[in-house]
Amino acid sequence: MECTHLGQAVKVGSPLIEKIRREKATQWTCSTCRSTKSPWICLRCGVINCGRYVNGHAKTHYEENRQHSVCLDASLTAFCYACDDFVINDTRSGDIQRVREIMLERENRKRRLRDTSSPESQKKTSKADQENIGRVKYLPGLRNLGNTCFMNAVLQSLSNIQSFSCYFKDLPAFELHPDNSCGKQPYFTRSRKTDEVSIVEELRKVLCALWHGRGVTHSPDALFSVVWKVVPRFRGYQQQDAHEFMHYLLDRVHTELLLSPKCYGSTETIITGIFGGILLSEVKCLVCGTESKKYDPFLDLSLEIPAEFQYRKSKSRDPQVCQLQDCLDHFVSLEELAESELYICPNCKKRQKSTKKFWLKRLPNVLCLHLKRFKFQAFHRSKVDTYVEFPVHGLDMSPYCMQSQDENPKAFLFDLAAVVVHHGSGVSAGHYTTFAFHDGLWYNFNDSSVTQSDEDHVSRSKGYIFFYTRRHPNMAILDKIRK
Repeated sequence: MECTHLGQAVKVGSPLIEKIRREKATQWTCSTCRSTKSPWICLRCGVINCGRYVNGHAKTHYEENRQHSVCLDASLTAFCYACDDFVINDTRSGDIQRVREIMLERENRKRRLRDTSSPESQKKTSKADQENIGRVKYLPGLRNLGNTCFMNAVLQSLSNIQSFSCYFKDLPAFELHPDNSCGKQPYFTRSRKTDEVSIVEELRKVLCALWHGRGVTHSPDALFSVVWKVVPRFRGYQQQDAHEFMHYLLDRVHTELLLSPKCYGSTETIITGIFGGILLSEVKCLVCGTESKKYDPFLDLSLEIPAEFQYRKSKSRDPQVCQLQDCLDHFVSLEELAESELYICPNCKKRQKSTKKFWLKRLPNVLCLHLKRFKFQAFHRSKVDTYVEFPVHGLDMSPYCMQSQDENPKAFLFDLAAVVVHHGSGVSAGHYTTFAFHDGLWYNFNDSSVTQSDEDHVSRSKGYIFFYTRRHPNMAILDKIRK
């Protein structure tokens, strides 16, 4: 929510800054009850008190001092008691972001000192590492605006897909023309006299901030604000499904890009060039044998975890563990359609029993696979928490494709670029994080926190959304779109 009380409630002066620099946020204690649970710092006077779900002393402080309504917690989330909501905007001089950067710089400085001073790290430092000291790139995190980890996880995944992020970082700044919203006569302009919102522009800004962030956490509040304006279902601070958000984001970006002069008259954009594939469905009448074929474009594939694995408590490396290939096999397997899905045979001229099978007609350059981990049962949504083992290198998609004999077998190989993980028991609760591959190393992106990881840790995660990059991409599609 955009708060109107920041001008009077946020006063970032020297005493407050010195207090933040002196006292570690993870060690904050309530000034009234000394609790270390859920501490919030008042952004007007700097007093630290506990949140409403502890003893509520931060709220009491506001009730006794009505101009002290805005506070910040250790996770860098701002909240206004006057609005009774989380805050996504900032003062004109960027005071809240200034406080966040001071807090992050303090933590990063301590982490660097700890890492370089420990005997273990000194032993591991090679000559090449020593030559690179001072040029280490600290990847920036994304601030949680209040249960927005679903958005952060998707954005960090996309930012580490090079073909995607580089395209948007090279785009010039633009806005939708004031007389043209999505679905009308297409073109973009550099005019800044319009109230028309553009997700492409805000996404471009986020990707640029992540690229040039130098370890400083970025606040994606402008992008989130645009999402609120154009999609009412994402308004508020309830936990949302990362897969649904990813679908909306890519669809909306694709629609906006079609309005640019570059894509005028085309049905292709960088979204379809990177994530777009073609799915073939074959339906066969079991009475007369007539086959019907249909080609459908897709940006991702949603895979079910086979029923025989759903309640198995197997551990990683167990020979009976579910493989990602098991889910793909289940997706393309021949199935007999249920009574409610009977197909009208064009030859028999009536509904007949029939079978259906999927094939991949065209593979995308980035294959996005989504596991159906959430099930609806009588007003209850449960989570399938089964561990699914997945390849980090060399996912072979040839068994699921229609292919000609002259195709290179290497054209079907994919390597993992990022995986979104859902932690917790339900979609409306829990938490999302991302593992992504960047400059030869794996990193774990957990909102504002970014830590280096390793391949073994990645492979043991319970993945929810997988992003696989094609080892030999179809450059003809990408070159056509980039022209």
